[in-house]
Amino acid sequence: MQRLRKRSEFQAAAKGRRFHTERMSVQGVRQDARLPDGGLRVGFTLTRKVGHATERNRIRRRLRAVAEAASAPFGALPVDVVVIGRRAAIAAPFSLLVEDLSRALAAVTRPARPASGPSARTHSERGDHA
Repeated sequence: MQRLRKRSEFQAAAKGRRFHTERMSVQGVRQDARLPDGGLRVGFTLTRKVGHATERNRIRRRLRAVAEAASAPFGALPVDVVVIGRRAAIAAPFSLLVEDLSRALAAVTRPARPASGPSARTHSERGDHA
């Protein structure tokens, strides 16, 4: 698992899909095709409202371990993900955090739906009969 490091990478992920739980919010966006390394990249964010520095660091360490455990099925996907930790993550059971992040990764890495609208529907769906 690779890490997001630059502010521009975090901002790009913020424009993608979102998934929220009581313990974390997850934002994700498919990577640009021109990136040579591909694969899942994860970044972590915690605000000062979460707690003082030692609490934020503890939550960040827990979320890093959770990301390692939950990202195995998603490791090859070219997606940038930002995990925003919440205060409840400090006391939540590890297995619950893994479950939350697994559901979030499934939601934000899901491929886009095909275009909808009149031109995307088939003749039978429109009611045209030949």
